[in-house]
Amino acid sequence: MVEGVNARHENSLFLPGVTLEPPVRATGDLADLAACDLVLAVPPAQHMRATLTAFAPHVRDGLQIVLCAKGIEQGSLKLMTDVLAETVPQARAAVLSGPSFAGEVARGLPTAVTLACPDEGCAREISEAIATPTFRPYFATDMIGAEAGGAVKNVLAIACGIVEGRGLGRSAHAALITRGFSELTRLAVALGGEAETVAGLCGLGDLVLTCSSPQSRNMSVGLALGQGQTLEQALAGKLSVAEGVASAPAVRQLAAKLGVDMPVSEAVAAILAGEVGVDDAIRGLLSRPIREER
Repeated sequence: MVEGVNARHENSLFLPGVTLEPPVRATGDLADLAACDLVLAVPPAQHMRATLTAFAPHVRDGLQIVLCAKGIEQGSLKLMTDVLAETVPQARAAVLSGPSFAGEVARGLPTAVTLACPDEGCAREISEAIATPTFRPYFATDMIGAEAGGAVKNVLAIACGIVEGRGLGRSAHAALITRGFSELTRLAVALGGEAETVAGLCGLGDLVLTCSSPQSRNMSVGLALGQGQTLEQALAGKLSVAEGVASAPAVRQLAAKLGVDMPVSEAVAAILAGEVGVDDAIRGLLSRPIREER
């Protein structure tokens, strides 16, 4: 892939048909990033710790690292900002999250996302640095909310795919997105984030996109499960990572630890773990006691 980017200006594996600008260069040596002013960390969430640990010896004090992975680390149940703080404490953190399919961004289609950083001035500076005429970051200061929204929406997208694969209709799909957003918000607030943050692009916006298109890696996995495939069959042959598969058990454990009610996410985790079948999980959700909406 490195050779393809440098010689042909194309990432043929993940962005076939998209011509990259000539100044874009690829490398397999993390030391080559030492002089960068800004680094976007994009490995899958479950590989973020290993990647940052390998990068740490090359990081100077105060380097700005923007975390782009959407997930919760298994085992530690930590957000990516926590992982960064433990592995590269000399770096400054920011979070980039929101409704964005890589192929659409690369082709210059209009996209808006959230750039979260505790320092508003820094958030504004990074947003202006990465903005293009068709890529519009809105800055925020709540990194926890931005991370929680990005992590949980992947799990909920699997649920929406299951609904689609089972042919349960658009009404069920809309209800699932809405109730899923409620539990996403509860977890974000319990972690110390703000409800207002997840009501924006990095929460509700990302949830709507990921739960509404089979182009979403996570929804496509759910779609296959809803059509009767096993998890192994649903994941077979996929080059890209469906973050929700790895995040679901971590979300379930984190919700239990914090005492947050997240029935949809719990059902997805149980299905992925083989603890319950799809139809039994659906019946379980529909048979929950009737309650006040809020």
